[in-house]
Amino acid sequence: MADTPEKLRVDKWLWHARFFKSRSLASEVVTSGKMRVNGTHVAKASFGVKPDDVLTFAKAGHIRLIRIDALGTRRGPAPEAEALYTDLDPPQPNKPEETPAEPRRELGAGRPTKRERRQIDTLRGRSS
Repeated sequence: MADTPEKLRVDKWLWHARFFKSRSLASEVVTSGKMRVNGTHVAKASFGVKPDDVLTFAKAGHIRLIRIDALGTRRGPAPEAEALYTDLDPPQPNKPEETPAEPRRELGAGRPTKRERRQIDTLRGRSS
């Protein structure tokens, strides 16, 4: 009997390869219908994958294109998980999002901030 089966459930393989923290998260992605195996939509987490299959799915706002090299027998450490696949389209480095400038209000408009209240108290001689 061989150590690794010929096919493995796609949700289990995604979990073994450490793309998702749990099998249920991997299963949700598969059952949402947003995963493809060799270009064919897959809607069941029980779909069997084998080496040389190509998976396409969205992860963290980026489309991942993964070729399965091995099936694996357990969810091991990261180096062991990385040996299970080849990333055909490595993720691009995240661009730092431009954060809008901190909103400012005109001085004297509306309720004073804590800092302004302290300055007012200091001017009036009511510092604590």
